[in-house]
Amino acid sequence: MAEDPRHSADVVIVGGGIIGCTIALRLAQAGKKVAVLDRGEPGAEASSAAAGMLAPQGELIEPKPFLDLCMASRDLYPHFAQEIEELAGGAVGYRNEGSLLVALNDQQAADLAGIQHRQVDQKSPIQLLSSGDIHARIAGLSPEIRAGLFVAGDHWVDNERVMQGLVRACQRAGATIRPRSFVAKLVRRGDNLERMEVQNQEGSSEAWSAQTYVLAAGSWSGELVAPLGISLPLIPCRGQMIEFESERDLPYVVRAGHHYLVPRSPRRVIVGTTAEHVGFEKAVTAEGLLSILEGASRLAPSLAAMRFRRAWAGLRPDTTDHLPILGRGEISNLMFATGHFRNGILLAPITGEIIRDLIVKGSSIHPLDIYRPTRFASAKTLP
Repeated sequence: MAEDPRHSADVVIVGGGIIGCTIALRLAQAGKKVAVLDRGEPGAEASSAAAGMLAPQGELIEPKPFLDLCMASRDLYPHFAQEIEELAGGAVGYRNEGSLLVALNDQQAADLAGIQHRQVDQKSPIQLLSSGDIHARIAGLSPEIRAGLFVAGDHWVDNERVMQGLVRACQRAGATIRPRSFVAKLVRRGDNLERMEVQNQEGSSEAWSAQTYVLAAGSWSGELVAPLGISLPLIPCRGQMIEFESERDLPYVVRAGHHYLVPRSPRRVIVGTTAEHVGFEKAVTAEGLLSILEGASRLAPSLAAMRFRRAWAGLRPDTTDHLPILGRGEISNLMFATGHFRNGILLAPITGEIIRDLIVKGSSIHPLDIYRPTRFASAKTLP
């Protein structure tokens, strides 16, 4: 098969999810010629499979520097959402009404106590609620609920609408988005990446070259750099989700442990989730759906009367220390922005700014040492 003439850009980004597209938007706005290559449809993997919660205060996030990064990214979201809406011409379902965390058992009660204890230095306070307070706020929740916390600083967004708008925003800013462009090989020369060999959507081969390359391919990032001798311990973690129609809009997110209900307009509820390490198997399973339904129904018995709409699964890119991989590694012109696990939607705004600043300015104002690509003991680069 004949190879097409080489394509070039200032920056080529591998992966068209929310991370890759946010980086592309920021770089295009900085005057860079940017191309995004995605093996499927942009945003069709983890970015569309998430629930859209922007909830660092309601999570037991460790270590503290990572919590600070998550909080800083959450604070960027009001402007980020507004910017996408203005560029794309449509709403992204951003809401900031807060979330309700409830306890159905001793372990969940202990987790809430830990979350409450950690909030003393946060600007956005949380409110301790009795069982009576909780039922007064939302009808249809379980009578087993013993206590709860209302976290006003937790937000959420319709991540599917965000992705749709973000792709349009990137294109209007001048970035090239190439769907169904499979990166088959990274070609290295010395300490630099020389080019990428790509199978395009027409089935032809083409080569892409750039001054800088950004790897934002989620769970597939590790297999792309393995032939270069770089070991990234990325682990796909399957999450299954269900969507229902509700008679009325849920006022805010409700969560008990790993089970949650997230509002989507109009009168829809997202229910999740599972955390399954089953490789790259993205199937929806009876076992997974049963686990979700049992947990969510215990939280909200009213779920039984809701009408089923759909179920789906996605692969979240986990790492051995559950922290993202950000910045340069052993190859000088290859940047990493991957491994965001359950926080990809939340961390998109700040990741876009970090990678833009590293490429345009050569540095970032955010401490990045704990996210460095070379931090893993098994990581190595062949000569």
